[in-house]
Amino acid sequence: MDKTVTRDIRLTDEQRLDWLRLIRSENVGPRTFRALLNQFGGARAALAALPDLARRGGATRAIRVATVEEAERELAASRRRSISLVALGEPDYPRALQAIDDAPPLLAVRGRLDVLAEPAVAIVGSRNASAAGMTFAERLARDLGEAGFVVVSGLARGIDAAGHRGSLASGTIAVLAGGHDRPYPPEHADLLDALVTRGAAVSEMPLGWVPRGRDFPRRNRLISGLVLGVVVVEAARRSGSLITARRALDHGREVFAVPGSPLDPRTEGTNDLIKNGATLVSRANDIIDVLTPMIETPVPEKPIEEPAAMLPLAATPMDGDVREGITALLGPTPVAVDDLIRWSGVPTPIVLTTLLELELAGRLARQAGGRVSLL
Repeated sequence: MDKTVTRDIRLTDEQRLDWLRLIRSENVGPRTFRALLNQFGGARAALAALPDLARRGGATRAIRVATVEEAERELAASRRRSISLVALGEPDYPRALQAIDDAPPLLAVRGRLDVLAEPAVAIVGSRNASAAGMTFAERLARDLGEAGFVVVSGLARGIDAAGHRGSLASGTIAVLAGGHDRPYPPEHADLLDALVTRGAAVSEMPLGWVPRGRDFPRRNRLISGLVLGVVVVEAARRSGSLITARRALDHGREVFAVPGSPLDPRTEGTNDLIKNGATLVSRANDIIDVLTPMIETPVPEKPIEEPAAMLPLAATPMDGDVREGITALLGPTPVAVDDLIRWSGVPTPIVLTTLLELELAGRLARQAGGRVSLL
């Protein structure tokens, strides 16, 4: 059943365990997970192949593969906390999120699963927000909720929290950077408990995971992936909220911004967004008028390669010289995989297999837009 990822599949308990083991294994991210499933036709076969793939890619030590016992413990702990692990392609998986190329294979959801199917808008902004900014964000969230939109944000201080509070009654989704039992900031644990009664909290990280700095940009892609549009309320020029806005553009979503005083550094980023084409927002209808026509038009889902698009490793005619030639074309500057295939002169399946090996060896990073770079 997990040979390809399509809509309306249902994983068996055994398959869900295998999927969890695979995504929790070392150097396996969402894009690598998809490539492995496409390569091997299922998570169990991919798990068996991980050590050899990493060795071929130049790993200096054995890759850590998540054990059955570890996965069983995580599943049991999730059940105790009423957390559902929803798989990519299952009916409860958010359709908008499935459309992005690095959607998490398993999404841990606490709260109401049905809110994930509702049209959603993100409200994000400064942690060090002004009273006026938080008041406006709260009012905006309330008005959007009354219009039938679920409000999505990241549970952070300032604008995020105001957006959640304004939409508690109508339904809001908190996207967590860490595990469900490690909300950040910790003082928002009560807010998190309150919002899951009519909304939901989602995370791709395991229970016990304390969020680090690099986890927040990862979380931001989920915020933009879940929604039709992102509204930025107060953001400095180096604000993390602008990362969410950029990812929204990558995902083909609408970007909105609330203007602010040119004398306030907290609104420099939002004013720049407006200069660069974001829709100016002064009231909820500015957002509703743009997004309402999109509700009846489903977000196009990301096509996923069929397994036949890649040769089985056992049949791949590849020696060390071919692998080294492909690796030599890589560097710290991201390059499109299509360009790598063109310049290498090597069949596509061999290039894709080499990239998979390098990534599992910890030598390759995958970037947005189908680009790769050497670490």
